[in-house]
Amino acid sequence: MKIVSIAVSRKKGTRKTLVGRATVVENHGLEGDAHAGPWHRQVSFLAAESIQGAREKGLDVDFGDFAENVATVGVDWPHLPVGTQVKLGTDVIVEISQIGKTCHKPCAIYYQAGDCIMPREGVFARVLRGGEIACGDAIELMATSGAASGPQK
Repeated sequence: MKIVSIAVSRKKGTRKTLVGRATVVENHGLEGDAHAGPWHRQVSFLAAESIQGAREKGLDVDFGDFAENVATVGVDWPHLPVGTQVKLGTDVIVEISQIGKTCHKPCAIYYQAGDCIMPREGVFARVLRGGEIACGDAIELMATSGAASGPQK
């Protein structure tokens, strides 16, 4: 399990720009990202396998195109319970706060890519401990907290 891409954007609802590394701020999210802030969806995750599946269906997409902050290999994000703590690299710890999301109308990503897999396969987390992350960093699944009663979709 590892990080294969990291991406940020200045505006919500747009594709993100790839960066090789990022500073993750406790109780905030990725520094410089429009989705960071004092709420439950500070960092978004998507499996690289999901992005590859979208490509296999004919979509012209790459990392960051679904507005995910972190793409990974080897993690089955949608099947991890809310409350699961995940260690990214050597320092950062996040806690899954929401699996999938409800889209009330198609966003720019949907119109650009022809589909958006984030509502079905994306996962969101709060930052419990900040630090630096980089592409290639290991991911470790940790304990599930008792806070599994938070938002799920």
